[in-house]
Amino acid sequence: MSEDIRSHAPRFLILRGGAIGDFIVTLPVLQALRAQWPAARIEIWGYPHIADLAVAAGLAESVVSLDRAEMARFFVPEPSFTDAQVSAVRSFDLVFNYLHDPVGQVRSNLLLAGAKQVLSGSPLIKRGHAVPFLLEPLQALAIYETELVPALDLSGERRERGRGRLRSLGIGVPPVVVHPGSGSPAKNWPADRFVQVIRRLKEQGRAVAAVIGEADVAEAAVLAREVPGVPALAGLSLVELAETLAGCAAFLGNDSGITHLAAAVGLPVVALFGPSDAEKWGPRGRGGVKVVRAPEGELERLTVSSAWAEIERRFF
Repeated sequence: MSEDIRSHAPRFLILRGGAIGDFIVTLPVLQALRAQWPAARIEIWGYPHIADLAVAAGLAESVVSLDRAEMARFFVPEPSFTDAQVSAVRSFDLVFNYLHDPVGQVRSNLLLAGAKQVLSGSPLIKRGHAVPFLLEPLQALAIYETELVPALDLSGERRERGRGRLRSLGIGVPPVVVHPGSGSPAKNWPADRFVQVIRRLKEQGRAVAAVIGEADVAEAAVLAREVPGVPALAGLSLVELAETLAGCAAFLGNDSGITHLAAAVGLPVVALFGPSDAEKWGPRGRGGVKVVRAPEGELERLTVSSAWAEIERRFF
């Protein structure tokens, strides 16, 4: 590591694509950099609707979209960069490349554009859990963190906004939140079993809310029919959802990015895993996460009683 980085407030650039969960398991990289250099200026080249979470939590200052047309120049041989791109890349003391870059094209182009130093980390998790694997490139900076968990520490103002959203839905006490969907039907516990859990929670006197995403149409219909009146957290940006979840009591969900988000804001979480590798992708968070694995990876075989045993143990 150069003395220049040690002696001033450095500028770091993080390149990270992927889905919500992919980004959240990369948060410890930002946390470690922020802990080492509190005054560092950190920019993310990623997907703003996801990476804005880091800005909201003070882990980065800005986000530039990877979807911008000129970003394609970093992925092709013999690129022609704009003056603005060269100026931007040269402004950073260190670039962390977490993009899929099997032949090193992105890294080479960053150096060609004037990057002072590029550290690369594969987004394909080759061993162990994603969090310590993604932290490994920081060893070049003498940062040997392995026990960090993703954490989104939101300001009091943002948390109050979240509580205000809950109050606007008629929820006066922190609810248990359930999310019956995910990015893939193969990862979803049957919606009728979420219904049974919701009924049990209500019988125990707990307030309940449900996260309903754009892909959760079928699950939303089941909840609306079987447990009408359960407030829905719907139509929110990820930052707004994070603010709202931060004011909740606990979370039950499938293997999804939203489950990672709930863990990152510090909720006790029960995560239901079917075919996915929980040893690699299980959510982590300071509120405690219990992964409940379906027998043989088949969520149809995961009973309500098995899930409820962990819910009762951790939410009551």
